[in-house]
Amino acid sequence: MDGVSFDVRAGEFFALLGPNGAGKTTTISILTTTLAPTAGVVKIAGYDARREAAQVRRQVGIIFQTPSLDLNLSGEENIRFHAILYGLYPFRPAYRLMPGEYRRQVLELAGVLGMAEDVFRPVKKLSGGMKRKLEIIRGLLHRPRVLFLDEPTAGLDAASRRNLWEYLRRVRAEYDVTILLTTHNLDEAEQADRICILDHGRVVALGTPAEVKSQLLEEHLILDAADRDQLRAELHHLGVDFQETGHFEVRLKGRSAQQLLRGLKTELTVMRTHSPTLEDAYLRILAGE
Repeated sequence: MDGVSFDVRAGEFFALLGPNGAGKTTTISILTTTLAPTAGVVKIAGYDARREAAQVRRQVGIIFQTPSLDLNLSGEENIRFHAILYGLYPFRPAYRLMPGEYRRQVLELAGVLGMAEDVFRPVKKLSGGMKRKLEIIRGLLHRPRVLFLDEPTAGLDAASRRNLWEYLRRVRAEYDVTILLTTHNLDEAEQADRICILDHGRVVALGTPAEVKSQLLEEHLILDAADRDQLRAELHHLGVDFQETGHFEVRLKGRSAQQLLRGLKTELTVMRTHSPTLEDAYLRILAGE
């Protein structure tokens, strides 16, 4: 790691992006106290991650990409022992003997993720997607102040992904939970309040998705015409910046689309605006452009 520094506000949805080997796993491991920092200061929910690791762990929920379930137990038993280890409830040898609040939480979360019945099955008999859902239920049970999500929707079907994100939005609104996400799904990251892009252990971009996109890319027009020679000549005459990639990609550079189009007399066969995506900016950053 090379001087990585960022802050995440309470209740914020923050996404950490970067290619494999960029430093995401090391960063998350330090933030969740599974790896001690060799330098610098790390604070989570007001606690020092080095000196107050136990307090930090009580404040966070962690849903790692690699499963950490006991295959010899049922899904609910995995959840129950997690709740007991966190000191949320006293030990009870059976689900039916657990307090009503615990049973309500388990059924609510299992219902959100579409596994109300499967949560009581042995883990060894669950599919990979079901195990992923079980990890998510376990990570949310104690209503953490900070929730770390490492590729949380990997292995989930489209309906489960949608249900999970709807639930997480509700949790953020009701409990002011801070979410730190690592993902390769840039559509998910685009919903974040802010993003941080790491590459080779350094922060290479930090800001809202809109800010990161605007630093590198701008909206442009896609144009074409039956008389391409005439359109090309008009664009040169207007002094606009464009390139031909099957169509004419015209950079606006501060002009409005209407201003540009008013200066064209060629009859157009194609005219549309292209708004850059976070993926466009991400790939540009990693290419070093």
